[in-house]
Amino acid sequence: MIMHVKDARYFNDYKIEVSFNDGRKGVADLSNILGGIFEPLKDKSLFSKFNVDEELNTVTWSNVADIAPEYLYFLAFKDEPELAEKFKQWGYI
Repeated sequence: MIMHVKDARYFNDYKIEVSFNDGRKGVADLSNILGGIFEPLKDKSLFSKFNVDEELNTVTWSNVADIAPEYLYFLAFKDEPELAEKFKQWGYI
């Protein structure tokens, strides 16, 4: 299954609550990726102003930054043992 972000809302700090097309909902902590193109998102007021792009099926910001939906999925569910094999296949562990 190809991951798609169906809905997302600002949670707190650098965290986003994300709903996916497989029915799962979780919180992704993005605090560890705030460099490079994501550097401006250290400003929490900017970070919190994202959209779900229906064409890209993921979260995007006004500075054209976006994150792969699979990576958001990994961040939200990385501690769930039943998903470890999927995350290995995707190259995240």
